[in-house]
Amino acid sequence: MREALEHGVWGVVATPFTGSTQDVDTDSLATLVEHYESVGAVGLTVLGVFGEAAALSADERALVLDTVTEASDLPLVVGVTALATRPVVEEIRAARSVAGDRIRAFMVQANSADPGVVTDHLQAVHRVTGARIVLQDYPAASGVAVSAASVATVVRRCEFVAAVKAESPPTSVAVAELTAAVDVPVFGGLGGQGLLDELAAGAAGAMTGFSYPEALVACVRAWQHGGYEAARDVLQPFLPLVNFEQQAKIALAVRKELLLQRGLIRDAAVRAPAVGFPEVLRDSLRSHLSEASQACETLTAGRI
Repeated sequence: MREALEHGVWGVVATPFTGSTQDVDTDSLATLVEHYESVGAVGLTVLGVFGEAAALSADERALVLDTVTEASDLPLVVGVTALATRPVVEEIRAARSVAGDRIRAFMVQANSADPGVVTDHLQAVHRVTGARIVLQDYPAASGVAVSAASVATVVRRCEFVAAVKAESPPTSVAVAELTAAVDVPVFGGLGGQGLLDELAAGAAGAMTGFSYPEALVACVRAWQHGGYEAARDVLQPFLPLVNFEQQAKIALAVRKELLLQRGLIRDAAVRAPAVGFPEVLRDSLRSHLSEASQACETLTAGRI
């Protein structure tokens, strides 16, 4: 029997930096994690693409994991940056040495369009580590384009896969194909841009970051209890911000700037090769933030 991930919202946690040396800001990280837990996330995804894991040293990754486990009791999915088998194993071992059984699964990217290659890779990782895997299909990060049918084949061959994260557009199509073919939860990502259509296609929730994670949580809960119309009514006021935040090449910087303005982190710095927030968008950001803040107040008051 598979041990699948819980349905709901798994918050993808950004890594805050501070100062001229851009050190990891553990205080801001703890604040951010505590916020995710307070608004109802079922778990946290750390050291993912939006956590800038590829820009962190091994010691910094350990520091992030240690901080998160101290700040929250939520289960963790830990991202793996490597695509080759041996480095994946090394990253898993390093993460376990810090977070141990707090880790529910490791998010590993599909590293080939050939389902046989991906299957062999994941089975080799599992043989050595015994780890449960969230299989991530995110070609924008991995550079690998793999069909939903191939992802489904891999999942059926690998009983230790606990979920799929579908981030290959059109995501609603991928989610529909996968949920019809596999017996594990399938999560959307990409900042929640396709969340309503992904839920309609059978998604178990979202595994993503957004500057107002409470909106994603409320949307998924509304879907579970009231279907499309209820979920639409919750998410609709936030959709302009979702689209603004998830802009290609600057999404990370925009999200961090929004988190800064919300008081959830103290510095919006990103590490190269990511680019900083474009000041030309400052007025637009203020407008979106004001509208989202009002929508959040309405949501909190229970009027949506």
